[in-house]
Amino acid sequence: MMDPARSFERAAAAYESARPSYPDELLDALPLDAGSTVLDLGAGTGKLTRVLARRYAHVIAVEPLDGMRAILESVVPQAESHQGSAESIPLPDASVDGVFAAQAFHWFANDEAIEEIARVLRPGGIFAVVWNESVESSSPLPDAYRGRLQELFADGRLAPDDGEDRFAPIERGPFGELHKSTVPHEQLQTRESALAFVSSVSLIARLPDDERAAAMADLGALLPEGEYRFPMTATVRWAVRA
Repeated sequence: MMDPARSFERAAAAYESARPSYPDELLDALPLDAGSTVLDLGAGTGKLTRVLARRYAHVIAVEPLDGMRAILESVVPQAESHQGSAESIPLPDASVDGVFAAQAFHWFANDEAIEEIARVLRPGGIFAVVWNESVESSSPLPDAYRGRLQELFADGRLAPDDGEDRFAPIERGPFGELHKSTVPHEQLQTRESALAFVSSVSLIARLPDDERAAAMADLGALLPEGEYRFPMTATVRWAVRA
């Protein structure tokens, strides 16, 4: 099976075309002014980076995968882009007012990364984790399609991330209380983009080619043509650097 993080390299185009963005108003709750310098860590193709660039004066994006970073640099040219990882951020000490992590946070929800994030933050700066969740009770997907997805994710190799446990390293780090804010929004997808979304999920993208193709063929056979409107909730959790 492909390395989980590296699986995104071959799914970069699907990730960019099918993953949802984040509502700008999600940033309203954060104690950061428009003149702030902020870092998007594990920025991928820049889904969150472009939202940050509309709000803050100086946006830096760090992404380890060349394919993802190339797309980011083309769609958010105003952001300063670097190759790097959460455990080795290529920035000086106390150089940013805010660090953001989006859907990629579960890849580096560990003490080493939190220590490095604290290093580059100025005292009083914030670390914010942003993610989207579908409202499962209002999913527009057919029951058979959802059932096949559940079967795929029931495989031990395709286990989901650790949910609330992901925030434990932040609570152990040099940060204050974790705050939370949510904003409802939605994503409209076609059949093609709905399938592209699934193909971009690391738990599918990392499968061997034959297994991945078989899984996507199964899902494609269960999803009719049409438009699919997904109610979503965008959530941000943030804490202030001590």
